Amino acid sequence: MALAESQILKRYDDVQARIIAAAGRPDHDVRIVAVTKAFDALTVEAVARCGIVDIGESYAQECVAKLAAVSLKPSLRVHFIGRLQRNKVRKLAACVDVWQSIDRVVIVDEISRRVDEAGRRTESVDVLLQVNLTGAASQGGCEPSAVETLASRIDDSKLNLLGLMTIGPQRSLAESRHCFRQLRHMADELGLPHCSMGMSTDLEVAVEEGATMVRIGQSLLGVRP
Repeated sequence: MALAESQILKRYDDVQARIIAAAGRPDHDVRIVAVTKAFDALTVEAVARCGIVDIGESYAQECVAKLAAVSLKPSLRVHFIGRLQRNKVRKLAACVDVWQSIDRVVIVDEISRRVDEAGRRTESVDVLLQVNLTGAASQGGCEPSAVETLASRIDDSKLNLLGLMTIGPQRSLAESRHCFRQLRHMADELGLPHCSMGMSTDLEVAVEEGATMVRIGQSLLGVRP
């Protein structure tokens, strides 16, 4: 059963208040990406009716099937935030607006090729490089030393590199802060405006360290079914 829109709006206001408190000023521009993975199409539609534009999905088959059932898709900006497999890019190309988990050359090349096939080259195809700053293989992401090479490959492919993404270590806020500070420094060194970092448990630290996107699931939609 989908959450009531009033519940989502209340939680959305609470998340925005946390961001403003962490930023220390009301005009700080941080995009909230509602993580809708594992939630149904009715929940996605409720999110859209609340005026939340950005949603995050992690699983290719679920993402494609769910969005096919969503009547409000044109009002949404779909971020793919899960680990990307090359053989899944083709089915995602027609529905993903922002690819947040780019971490190797073969994925850059495959997205560039498949968005052409899907007829989306007339629009900017936005991507972020996922950087693994924790050493945890389960989180995905490229090594920090590979970022410049991948950024150059993205420029050559004519994809639009918005910035960098990472997942915090989820062990302590101090460790998360260290990773987020590293990511912001790397993005600044490359002249990239955006850092996608921070989730429900560590969004304040992420905002304090310069996040421009936070990926929020539980604090917005509750425990995943």
